Amino acid sequence: MSKSTKTLKDSAALRWMVLILISGLMFSTYWFQDFFSPLRDLMETDLGINSEEFGRIIGLTTIANMFGMIIIGGIILDKWGIRLAGLAFGGLAALGGIITALASMGYFGEDKSSILAGLIIGRIFFGSGLEVVCVVVTRTIVKWFKGYELALAMAINMGFGRLGSALAIAISLDIAGVKVSPAVVFAASLIGLSLIMFVIYLFFDIKLDKQEKAIREEEQKKKQSTSMAGGIGKKAEVGDEDFRFSDLVKLATNKSFIYIALLCVAFYSAVFPFIQYAPDLLVNKFGFSYVLPESATVVAFGSEAIGSAIVFVVIFIFALSVTLIPNSLKDRSAKRLSLIIILGIFAIAVFLVRDTLGEWLVNGPKTASLIPLGTIIFTPIFGSYVDRKGKAASLMILGSLLLIFAHLSLSVFHSPILAYFGLLSLGIAFSLVPAAMWPSVAKIVAENRLGTAYASMFTVQNWGLGAFFWGIGALLYKVNSEVVNAIADAREKFQAQGLSGGEVADRIKELQMQGQLPYYDYTWPILMLVACGVISIFLAYKLKQADSEQGYGLELPSGHKPS
Repeated sequence: MSKSTKTLKDSAALRWMVLILISGLMFSTYWFQDFFSPLRDLMETDLGINSEEFGRIIGLTTIANMFGMIIIGGIILDKWGIRLAGLAFGGLAALGGIITALASMGYFGEDKSSILAGLIIGRIFFGSGLEVVCVVVTRTIVKWFKGYELALAMAINMGFGRLGSALAIAISLDIAGVKVSPAVVFAASLIGLSLIMFVIYLFFDIKLDKQEKAIREEEQKKKQSTSMAGGIGKKAEVGDEDFRFSDLVKLATNKSFIYIALLCVAFYSAVFPFIQYAPDLLVNKFGFSYVLPESATVVAFGSEAIGSAIVFVVIFIFALSVTLIPNSLKDRSAKRLSLIIILGIFAIAVFLVRDTLGEWLVNGPKTASLIPLGTIIFTPIFGSYVDRKGKAASLMILGSLLLIFAHLSLSVFHSPILAYFGLLSLGIAFSLVPAAMWPSVAKIVAENRLGTAYASMFTVQNWGLGAFFWGIGALLYKVNSEVVNAIADAREKFQAQGLSGGEVADRIKELQMQGQLPYYDYTWPILMLVACGVISIFLAYKLKQADSEQGYGLELPSGHKPS
C-alpha cells in the first residue's frame, strides 16, 4: 500500500488505541445500566422501593427507545456521522445520570414518591441515550476495523461493557455502604469521564475523514483522466445516498435480518433483566449473603471497592492475553506455549487466593458478577474464533441451548452447585451469541446503512427488555405479597423507632437470617425466561436456513465470501 493511500486505521496501534477510547462509553453506560442490581434489597430498606417499583425504574429506562428514539439516533448517525451522534446521545445519557444521582440524594424531595419519580425520569433520559451510544460505538468499530480484526474488536469492546457490568454488580454495594446515593453518584461520574475520552477520539476521527476524502478525490481525478483519455464522458461517482425510509422497508423484508433482530429480542430479554435480579435471587433462594466477611475483603488504597475493582481488571487483562498474545504469534508451537504459560500463571494466582475466592463465591453480588465475568473471558475468544473459522449461526444455536440450561438450573432446582454451573453457562452463552451476532449484521446489511440496521435491532430489543425488566419485578411482587407486606411492616416499625435507612436495612436482614422474616421466592419469575431460550433456538435455526438461501456467508470466516 502506497503512502498516499494509507490512513490512520491502517496502523494497528492506532486502531486499538481508538478502540480503548470509544470503549469507555460502553464501560460506563453498562455500569450505569446494571449498578442498581446489587442494590435492590437496599433500595427497599433504605428508600422503601419494592420489587415492582424497582422493576418499573429499570423497565422505564427503555421507554423512549421502545417508541423510536434509537431509530432517530440511527438516522442521525447515518446522516450526520459519528461525532455529532456520539456527543448528543452521550450527553443525554450523562444528563440522565445527573438527574438520577440528584434524585437519590433527595434533591427533588425526600419522600418516597419524589425519589421514585426522580429516579424514573433520570433513567428515562439515560436510556434515551444509552442504546444510541451503543450503536455509535459499534458503527465506529466497523469504520476502523472492517477488513481487519472486526469480530475480535467487537468482542473486546463488548468485553469492556461486560467489565463495567461485572464491576457494577460486584462493588456497587461496597460503594453504597448503608445508603444508595453514593453508588448512584459514582456511576453517573463514570459517564462524564467516558465522554471526555470520546472527545479525545474525535480528533482521530476528523483526521481519518480528511485522509479518506483526499483518497476519494484522487481516485475520482484518475477515473476522470482515464475517461477523457478514452473519449468517454462518464459521470463521477457519487457518495452515499441520504437516508430514506425505504431503507427500513428493505430491512423489514429481509428474512435474515428479521430472524437476527428477533433473536436479539428473545436472547437479551432472557439475560439483561435476569442480571438485575441475580444477586437478590442468590441471597433469597440459595442462601448466599449480601455481606462479605472482613477476612475476604480485598483492600487497595484504603478502599474495598478499589481492591475488588483491581481483581476484575486483572481478570480482564488475563482474558485479553488469552486471545491476543497467542494470535499475535505465527509459530503454532509458540502459540501453544504462550497459552500454557498464561493459563499457568492464572491458575497459580487463583490457588494463592483460594480462601478469599471461596468467600466471594457465597456472596450474592460477587457471585452474580460471574455472568458478565464469563463474557470478559470468553467473548474475545469466541470473537477470534468467528474471525478465523466462522460458524456464526451455529454458535448462536449453541448459545441459546446454554441459556435454557442456565435458567432451568436457577429456577426449577435448588442446588447451589447447579446454580454455579447455571451462572457459568449463562456467562458463556452471553459471550457466544453477541460475538457471533453483531459481526453477522455487518455481513447482512450494507455498511452505509449499518447505523439504521443496528438502531432497528436495538429498538425491537427494547420492547422485550421493557416487558421483562418490569415483568419480573411485577411477578415477583405478585407471588410474594406476604413477603412484601412483612418487610414493609418491619420497615415502618424500625423507622418509627428513629432508625436510619441503613440501620433499617441491617435489622431487616438480621431478621431474615434468623428466620423471623421470609425471603422472596424467585421460581416463577426466572422460569418464564426459559421460554425466551426456546424461541432463541428456533430463530437461530431459521437464520441459518435463511443464510444458506441468501448467501451472506454467516458460517464463513471474516473476509471470505460465499462462492
